[in-house]
Amino acid sequence: ERDIRLLKEVMQTRMNLEIAVTDEMLAFAEEIRPEYICLVPERRDELTTEGGLDVAGNLARVQKAVEQLTGYGCEVSLFIDADPRQIEAARNAGAPVVELHTGHYAEASGAQQVEALQRIREGVAYARKLGLVVNAGHGLHYHNVEPIAAIPGINELNIGHAIISRALFSGLAGAVADMRGLIMTGEAAE
Repeated sequence: ERDIRLLKEVMQTRMNLEIAVTDEMLAFAEEIRPEYICLVPERRDELTTEGGLDVAGNLARVQKAVEQLTGYGCEVSLFIDADPRQIEAARNAGAPVVELHTGHYAEASGAQQVEALQRIREGVAYARKLGLVVNAGHGLHYHNVEPIAAIPGINELNIGHAIISRALFSGLAGAVADMRGLIMTGEAAE
């Protein structure tokens, strides 16, 4: 918590805070008031997010959190699977932005990866049809980002671990430039 407070004081860019839909985290968000908040599922035993937030199964709770966070001046996104039911629920919850979970695509190979990529394409198209801004992320790295970047309608890709890991060897500027080049190549393939 101390690190987030310090970062908020010195950041010269926007803060995108990922939080679970808990009273404790919502209170912390009220204190910090980041520009962007992404609501994510969280279980204490997880090392990383294993899937999207179940908005459809928790609509009232998520809707209340979206209203509360919007009232603090935060733009809220929901980290969800590329499932039409979850996309509809995200819209119904009042979130203007969704972040589609790309982890299943990132972990798959062969025909399963092709199927996962198609689900993401369809999810992006459906979310855009419903008027949502679409971001995507989770598990993306230098060897799998281009097909995702090539999907029309994605506003932003959230990639952290791969860039920071590469930065240990090439520096942050080089790691970001390399990833940006791959994203631009993917976008040009649209």
